[in-house]
Amino acid sequence: MRILIVGASGTVGRAVADALSSGHELVRAGRNSGDLQVDLTDMASVERMYEAAGPLDAVVTTAGHVHFGPLADMTPAQFNLGLQDKLMGQVHVVLAGQRHLRDGGSFTLTSGILAEEPIRLGVSATTVNAAIEGFVRAAATELPRGLRINVVSATVLTEALDAYGPYFPGFDAVPGARVAQAYRRSVEGVGTGRVYKLWQ
Repeated sequence: MRILIVGASGTVGRAVADALSSGHELVRAGRNSGDLQVDLTDMASVERMYEAAGPLDAVVTTAGHVHFGPLADMTPAQFNLGLQDKLMGQVHVVLAGQRHLRDGGSFTLTSGILAEEPIRLGVSATTVNAAIEGFVRAAATELPRGLRINVVSATVLTEALDAYGPYFPGFDAVPGARVAQAYRRSVEGVGTGRVYKLWQ
C-alpha cells in the first residue's frame, strides 16, 4: 500500500511509521517536516498536500493540538484551538481525501482516552476527542467507493510521560509500539466506523 502519515515526526507518528514501514510505501507529512508540509487548519493546504502526494491507499493522521487549562479561565480562543486544529484538521483530511484515495482505501484518525475519561484541566481535550469519534462513526456510513474510516484512542504513551504524566495520575501508560499496532490493524484490516481503544 501507499500510505500517507500526517504527523509522522511526532511520538505516535514515528511509532506508526515504524510499524507500517515493512511492505508499504510511506509518504510523511507534517507542519514543518516530512516529505510534504501541511497546515491542517487550512483546507487549501490540505488539498495541496493531496495533490503533491499522488495516489494513496490509506491516510493516517496522528497530528493535532488542544489546550489544557482550567475551564474557569479558558478563553474562547483557547477552546477553539482544539476545535480548529485536532478536530477540524482531521475532518479536513477526510473531506479532501475522500476524492483522492483509491477505491477501498482507508482513513485512520486519532482521538484519545479523554473522550471517555475526563481529567482535570482537560475539558477541551475531552470535547475534541469525543467529537472525533462521533465523526468517524457517522462518516463510516456515508463514505463512497468502499472507503473505510476508524479512529485510535490511546491512553498516555510511555514515551510521553515526562511531558504529560502529571495530567494523568493513576493512569497506566502504554508504549508507542503497542499503540502503533492499532493503526496497523485499521490500515491493513477490514473494519470501519471503529474506535480502537488502547486503555482497557
